[in-house]
Amino acid sequence: MLGATELLDRALAGDRRALARAISLIERGDRALCAGLGRLRVRRRDGPGAPHVVGLTGPPGAGKSTLADAWIAETRAVGLRIAVVAVDPSSPFSGGAILGDRIRMERHTGDPGVFVRSLSARGRVGGLSAACAELIDLLDAAGFDRILVETVGVGQSELAVMEVADTVVVLLTPESGDTVQTMKAGLLEVASVFAVNKADRPGAESLVRLLAQAVALDAGVGWVPPVLRAVSSNGEGVPDLLAAASAHLAWCVAAGRPDWDARRAEGRVRQFLDLVADEARAGARRALVGELGADLRAGRLDPRAATRIWTSS
Repeated sequence: MLGATELLDRALAGDRRALARAISLIERGDRALCAGLGRLRVRRRDGPGAPHVVGLTGPPGAGKSTLADAWIAETRAVGLRIAVVAVDPSSPFSGGAILGDRIRMERHTGDPGVFVRSLSARGRVGGLSAACAELIDLLDAAGFDRILVETVGVGQSELAVMEVADTVVVLLTPESGDTVQTMKAGLLEVASVFAVNKADRPGAESLVRLLAQAVALDAGVGWVPPVLRAVSSNGEGVPDLLAAASAHLAWCVAAGRPDWDARRAEGRVRQFLDLVADEARAGARRALVGELGADLRAGRLDPRAATRIWTSS
């Protein structure tokens, strides 16, 4: 079996099987592999620009995977390499990703300039697992030009995506529901770009106007999210979305750098807290094997009393 250093070397040299294996070890929290990541040259640690990390988020059914597929095609048409991290809901049994998004993008299988990987959310309320930031670092070191992070799309809890992505595209559809409720869900604060997808359906223009009004009311100093139309199933509007995302990245590199730095700082804090929580949960599960677990299951201890005993030990 390859050691962590050799595995990472092969992954960075273009060995896709080694890259996939390294990602699996990151998901499992392999200490040697994750320690090796800290020694890699990761461009985004020095600032935004290369690779461009784009978050795709929005409610279920908004067409995020279809847009990601179109985004891949546009990226490859200009000769750039792209990786997609499709964050899937966790299986309630295995904790693994359900893998639905990889099925939608299978037409790119065999293209050496495209890498698609599903990642389990593992119940994270932020929609992203602790492994996501480390996975992005690995893809960065592997030389990809663009990285798309497609999230599970659960509304307010999608705030975490803005802490790992340079640019966040929020996808909505005419069927998305009450725009006011969407604003309450926090998407106005998250969005770098709004896209009304399936814009050929009734109600699309009304939603575009409402979003534009909401953005105008909230506009202050800094970046103002554009509101665009798209029909990602046929590629309509996708070039405009890519152009808007590129414009936002240019802002991050220049006037928006303080905002970018602040988001990345919060991302590092969130990742630390998630890793601490993972360590604590693993320790608590080990404690359940012994007398504490037996007393809890038998009802001799209630959960809060068991927690006090475990944390004081």
